Order: sequence, then structure tokens, then C-alpha cells
Amino acid sequence: MRLSTKGRYAVMALVDLATHSQGRPVSLADISGRQEISLSYLEQLFAKLRRAGLVKSVRGPGGGYLLARTAEDTRIADAILAVDEPIRATRCQPNTATGCQSDKSRCLTHDLWEELSRQIHLFLSSVSLADVVERRVLGTAHKMDGAAVAEMPARNGDAAAAAE
Repeated sequence: MRLSTKGRYAVMALVDLATHSQGRPVSLADISGRQEISLSYLEQLFAKLRRAGLVKSVRGPGGGYLLARTAEDTRIADAILAVDEPIRATRCQPNTATGCQSDKSRCLTHDLWEELSRQIHLFLSSVSLADVVERRVLGTAHKMDGAAVAEMPARNGDAAAAAE
């Protein structure tokens, strides 16, 4: 599964906005320059982010964009979904009876990928813009990894070594 530039750039731009706004509107030209994202692409993304209620525009001299909610209340998943970026690992359409096989059945690994999609959505829904700005995200997977490894059953010759 790959996150397209639409979703990545929307998140990058919102993090930039949260970082540089300090209560004042930020121009898309400034975000474009700092993040090296095309201004016309940002305009398209921000139109969608505004329609989704994540940002608000301020017209006139000194105008630009502000977050519509606090950085703490703005979730990464909301930004990605606002720009029409699907968060799914399956080829099938979610919540339908038909699958991606030529006979419209679901493949053997469908449930695995469907659950992965749900876990990605849950994770991105648990992370706020403030978490990213304040660098509170790095290391969360490592902590989870350690717990998962500790709970994994022994494999191959590991069982004999673990018994010693």
C-alpha cells in the first residue's frame, strides 16, 4: 500500500500551517516555498481541506489560511480523507460483498488486508497535528514492536532455547 502525494502533501502543508501560523494567516506561497510543493497543487488541496472544515481562508492583504480547529483537535486521518485519499490495503471496495477476483469473490488474504486498513486508519486517527509538530510520534511503533515481540510464540528451535 502506498500513500499518494495528495495525502502526504496535505499533511505536510497542515503541519507547516500549524507550525508557522501562531494565530496569523499563512499564505500558500509561503507553505509552497518551505515544503517545496507546487503552489497550484496546494491550492487544489486547500480547497478540499477548506470544504472538509479543516482550514479557513482569510482574504485580503496579509490573508492566507488558518487551521479551523486546534492542532490538537485536527487528526491526520481527517486530512488524508479530506483530499480523497483512501486508507485501504485491499484492491476491493470496502464494505461490499464482491471481491477483487475475476469471479468477484474475495481473495484468501482479504481479511488480512482489510484489518490492516482498519489499523492504519485507527493509528492515523489517533495522531494529531500537534503530535507531529511536537514530534510525539516517533518511537510509538518501536514501543508497540517490543510488546508484540515479547508476546510472540517461539518458532523453530527457539522453543528449546526458551525452555532452557
